[in-house]
Amino acid sequence: MAEFALPKNSKIKKGGTVHKAAPEAKNIRRFKVYRYDPDAGENPRYDTFEIDLDTCGPMVLDALIKMKSEQDPSLTFRRSCREGICGSCSMNIDGRNGLACTTAIEDIKGEVQITPLPHMDVIKDLVPDFTHFYAQYASIQPWLQTVTPPPSGKERLQSPEDRAKLDGLYECILCACCSTSCPSYWWNSDKFLGPAILLQAYRWLADSRDEMTGERLDELEDPFRLYRCHTIMNCANVCPKGLNPARAIAEVKKMVVERQI
Repeated sequence: MAEFALPKNSKIKKGGTVHKAAPEAKNIRRFKVYRYDPDAGENPRYDTFEIDLDTCGPMVLDALIKMKSEQDPSLTFRRSCREGICGSCSMNIDGRNGLACTTAIEDIKGEVQITPLPHMDVIKDLVPDFTHFYAQYASIQPWLQTVTPPPSGKERLQSPEDRAKLDGLYECILCACCSTSCPSYWWNSDKFLGPAILLQAYRWLADSRDEMTGERLDELEDPFRLYRCHTIMNCANVCPKGLNPARAIAEVKKMVVERQI
């Protein structure tokens, strides 16, 4: 599968540290974790951590926290609420992008390999650089844009039917699991917005309250920005929220065509 690709700055160094579990541990699982420290001036490597599952929570994030707190405090990764909403603990686990807080250890057979999200520059260990990703998000102006003044003292209301059109769009948590599983984004991330950002763009195009549809479509209508999507569906396969960015991208393309008729 495409998700097996490594981060951009990866030339794996042989060897690596093995962190042993306590001698009395009986239920041991081995985790092979990508390590990279740019300040050290060395190539990336894999370290192996032996984790006693009898003293560890059920999720991959629990194992990472245990590694950091008990075995190697220099291990670096992002996490926040750990309830599957924030998306900060996104990484590649056993060859598949996902959230560490919602990936159960028992669902993975054998040694668990953990790397950063594919094809992104790595700041340290499991932390990818999201600078470009967030800049792309800002470029679509992800907020309600209107020309007419709001009703005096009232909100801009929607019908239940119009509100339902946003289901499957607003739930995106910008974890970047979809974009970093997309080969088109790997090769053209400087121009192609990628599944996550295009889904977010459609969220505003589909909003009945927004009055800048034409301007938004003008910004998206570009051979690379929109049309690098080839609908291979990696994005939908890995989304931890069960969303379908490929369908949202198809809807944007349809809106562009319908405007030209």
